[in-house]
Amino acid sequence: MKNQIAIFRFTLGSGQSIGPADLKAMWMDACQASNVSVGRVEDTRGADKSVYSLYAPLDIATQPQVEQRLRDLLDQRRLRASLVSVF
Repeated sequence: MKNQIAIFRFTLGSGQSIGPADLKAMWMDACQASNVSVGRVEDTRGADKSVYSLYAPLDIATQPQVEQRLRDLLDQRRLRASLVSVF
C-alpha cells in the first residue's frame, strides 16, 4: 500500500462476502489501474461483519467516475454494500 491512501470502506449485506482476489480485480476494474490494493478486517463493534478497505494512489482517487464504476460492479455481482468514501 506504499503511496496509496484509503479511498472507500464498506460492509456487505448479511451472509455476503467477497474474496481478496475477486475484490482486487473488481477494484482494478473500477479504477482502471493495477496499482491498487484491498484489505479486510473484522468489525470491532461485534456485528459479525467484515469491513473492506480499498486503496489507490491519490491521482486515481480524484477521478469522479471511479465511485460510479465501483457501485455498478457491486450491483452486477449482486453485492449489497454500505459504501463510505474515506478520502
